[in-house]
Amino acid sequence: MIPDLTARAVGARELMDEPDADQAMLDRTYALFPLVNAVVSGWRGVYRRDIRPLARRRRLRVLDIGAGGGDLTRLIARRLHRDGCDAQVTGLDVDPRAVRWASAQDGPPGLRWRCASTSDLVAEGEVFDLVISNHVLHHLTPGLLSDVLSDSLRLRAPGGAVLHGDIARSRTAYALFAAATLPLARTVLAGSFIRPDGLTSIRRSFTADELAVAAGDGWSVEQRMPSRLLLRARDLHPEKSDA
Repeated sequence: MIPDLTARAVGARELMDEPDADQAMLDRTYALFPLVNAVVSGWRGVYRRDIRPLARRRRLRVLDIGAGGGDLTRLIARRLHRDGCDAQVTGLDVDPRAVRWASAQDGPPGLRWRCASTSDLVAEGEVFDLVISNHVLHHLTPGLLSDVLSDSLRLRAPGGAVLHGDIARSRTAYALFAAATLPLARTVLAGSFIRPDGLTSIRRSFTADELAVAAGDGWSVEQRMPSRLLLRARDLHPEKSDA
């Protein structure tokens, strides 16, 4: 049965966010994120359309906020390295469990991990040419969402970009994820939080209109398939053309 999705289930909590979450299940979940995100996150298209063109114009400093197990961080770093781009990619998370797991995995050159908040990096005076996140915004309280978005803009270097990807809440998204993961619940996804937390994530997520209101001025929301939202900071100071 599909639950009522007319409003965000802001009180629902994902199991992997609990401080006493089973470590073995947490590790299994991190290990499965590359598989799941390859299907649902859409970042390969974002890389082709937005990230690679930016990297070809400048040395790229990339920040991945709420990196978790670091699969997106590693994906972006590997693609930039493969394409011969000069880049440093930083995976940031406030959860030391995630940072420990991510930093123990193999990665390409120019990759680093930080256990810190966005406000810590702002206080340190860090700046990045590209600030991204994936499946982070729906986890945040209104206050934290405002802080992370404001910090994202402060961390953006002149001419840089900010792209936050998340799930678009809908009955279709819930039904498709439930149906696709049910046959795998006792095999591929066994011993992980992927299925229950994925369904909770959809219930907690925004619609495009809700995210536009929550983000406010200076941001635009793009609806993408499948059931994706891309929150983009408007470029108030575009770089001058070389022409």
